[in-house]
Amino acid sequence: MSRVARLSICCITVAIQCCRGVDFNAPRQLQTTQPVRDVRTIRVVTWNIDRGRELNRISSDLARSPADLCLLQEVDWNSNRTKRADIGAQLAQRLQLNLVYGIEFEELSQESEQHAFIGQATLTRLPVRAARVLRFREQSGFWQPRAWIPSHSALFQRRLGSRIALVTELEFVGQLLVVYNAHLESRSLGHLQGAQLQEIFDDLKRYPRDTPVILGGDLNTKYFPSRFLRTIESQGFRSATGKRVERTAKILALDWIFARGPIKIGSGAVNRSFSGSDHLPVFATIEAE
Repeated sequence: MSRVARLSICCITVAIQCCRGVDFNAPRQLQTTQPVRDVRTIRVVTWNIDRGRELNRISSDLARSPADLCLLQEVDWNSNRTKRADIGAQLAQRLQLNLVYGIEFEELSQESEQHAFIGQATLTRLPVRAARVLRFREQSGFWQPRAWIPSHSALFQRRLGSRIALVTELEFVGQLLVVYNAHLESRSLGHLQGAQLQEIFDDLKRYPRDTPVILGGDLNTKYFPSRFLRTIESQGFRSATGKRVERTAKILALDWIFARGPIKIGSGAVNRSFSGSDHLPVFATIEAE
C-alpha cells in the first residue's frame, strides 16, 4: 500500500474518534467474576465466531468445552444482524469470564439509531493488568466508504476503522503474560498479512525477550500457510499443533495459537464438533515452566 493510502486510512480513523465520540484505541473491559491466580496450567481457545450470529450455540459449545482464555474474532456490538446485542459482554456473562473488547471496524451497513461495531474479544479467568489496541499501519483500503458505493447496504460491507491485534497483559503464576488476539487482513495474497505480522513482532520488542507470549487468532493464512508457520517459528514461537497445518474454515488454514518464552504449549487441536460459526476453534494448553 502506498504512503498516501496509509495516511488516508489513519486520517479517517482519527476523524471517527473525534466526531463520533468513540475511542477506537481504548479497549472496553467488563468484570463478571473474580480473577483466578492460583493456576499453573490454562486452556486456551481461539475462534472466529462469525459476528456471533449463533450466540446460543456458541455459548453452549464454549460452556461444554471451557477455556480459561478465549481469543474471539468477529465479535459484534450493537449490530442489526445480531439484534443489536453486545455479543462479547453476553458471552462473558454466560461463561463467567472477564472481558476485554477492542473495536476493529464501525459497521456502517449494520446501524440504525446507534453505531454498530465489530472487533476482538478476549475473555479470561486470569487477572488483567492492562490492555491496548495495536492498530496496524499496513491496511487494505477495500472496506472503506466510497462516494459511489451505498454504505447502508450490507452487500458492500462499508466500514470505518482497520484491522487490529488486541493486546492484553495478564497475570499468570505471578508473572506477566502478554496475549495478542489478532485478526489479520483477508484481502491480499499474503503480503498484507505478512506486513501485519511483522508489526506484531516489532511491537513485541517493548517487552523483555523472555516474557511469556501467546499469539492467537484468525491470521488469514489462506495463501501459503506453511510459509507463515515458518515465519512465526523464526521469531521463537511454537505452534499448538506443531508442524501440522490444520484446516479451520472449509478447506483453508486460517486460525492458530502460538506461544513463546518460558511457557509450555501442548494438546493443540481443532475441535470439529463446534458448529456456531464458519470457522472451527483451535484449543491448546499452556503450562508455566
